[in-house]
Amino acid sequence: MRNVVALVLGGGQGTRLFPLTSIRSKPAVPLAGKYRLIDIPISNCINSNINRIYVLTQFMSVSLHRHIRSTYFFDQFDGGFVELLAAQQTLSEGKDWYQGTADAVRKNLNYISQYGIDYVVILSGDQLYRMDYRQLIDTHQKTGADVTIAARPVSREQAKAFGIMRLNDQGQVTGFLEKPQTDEEINMVRMEPSWIDAQGIDSQGRDCLASLGIYVFNRETLIEALEKTDYADFGKEVFPAAIRTRKVQTHLFDDYWEDIGTIRSFYESNLSMASDDPPFDFYTADAPVYSRARYLPPTQFCGADVDRSLIADGCRIGRGAKITNSIIGLRCNIGENVVIKDSIIMGADFYEPELDTVDTGRIPIGIGDGSEIVGSIVDKNCRIGTNVRIVNDLGINDSDQNHPQCVVRDAIPVLIKNAEFPSGWALEKLAEVVTAGG
Repeated sequence: MRNVVALVLGGGQGTRLFPLTSIRSKPAVPLAGKYRLIDIPISNCINSNINRIYVLTQFMSVSLHRHIRSTYFFDQFDGGFVELLAAQQTLSEGKDWYQGTADAVRKNLNYISQYGIDYVVILSGDQLYRMDYRQLIDTHQKTGADVTIAARPVSREQAKAFGIMRLNDQGQVTGFLEKPQTDEEINMVRMEPSWIDAQGIDSQGRDCLASLGIYVFNRETLIEALEKTDYADFGKEVFPAAIRTRKVQTHLFDDYWEDIGTIRSFYESNLSMASDDPPFDFYTADAPVYSRARYLPPTQFCGADVDRSLIADGCRIGRGAKITNSIIGLRCNIGENVVIKDSIIMGADFYEPELDTVDTGRIPIGIGDGSEIVGSIVDKNCRIGTNVRIVNDLGINDSDQNHPQCVVRDAIPVLIKNAEFPSGWALEKLAEVVTAGG
């Protein structure tokens, strides 16, 4: 795959993932206790023998840069790299930041042509899936396509959230409709389930094919499409235009795939990995997910009760703690008789010397004795005192998004990174959260 380069698009603001993206870019959001979202597309590339990877970034990119710089190293004789292309001011491309996914690639076209590249794989930095891109490129080459896009069968109800494609019998895209909302619109782009079945995929009655936003372009096709237009977005502009003038092929894919675009999807996708039969797991020997090596000690349990949960390295879990259907991140310090249920605890960036809290009187990083956290997300480095209660009993759907401690989105309380919660604090005591909610 020396003639292939991958571009991972990670520059969006990630407003739907706020407040997790208030201090980090979307691809840098922690995942499953010890990974980050960006590890998914990069790992897929490495497992597909694609080792020339650019990550295009823009907003809140410091932690993403730090993670990539400390994680991905290649043999100097291999020629591989993972390099960051941050939005920057140049004489040739002007002073503007990236105006969209296509504009981000346009501003970095010179990197695509430096290494004798024939194919460009365009990927998103906020999707959870496992794919061998060699199969995608094989489809692209065998069909003689200019552009190939990964497509997944979805139901008519699911189709309302995707770009839906109509194909001819050879799998070439002949029509595209972005997020069709009515039966009449869906009927314009629907496919016969029998055709999907004939491609070796069980349609299960699904009659729509959704774009996954995973593309392969011939290099010259991509350069021409971007240099001759001012299109800003791949999904909304470049791809629909290519259908009219180029041969656009589909590569069908029906394994687990999830767009981690909202707090709700982030929450549910994470917790699904702690289930008895996870739709996505990290125990696949031939396609591992890579991340930063941290050299942390083993997690220590002292009489705790843990069920259907993922526990990362370097944690201390106190006597009598009960953890159910939850994700516990790196370096978590959980006190005695703590109850954690249906929650994501992201952990800490560092171990805190005990003298630091003794001398200052601050609450230590971690979760104090007797606290209860249910159906929530706790970002990194939170200081939670004893007998704190984070439970959305009032059914708040959305709260004051500017509160410095806690934000409720999609009915999920999210504790802000580095926030401090004194002993006895409870969600319902926070007037700003309660009164702004539904």
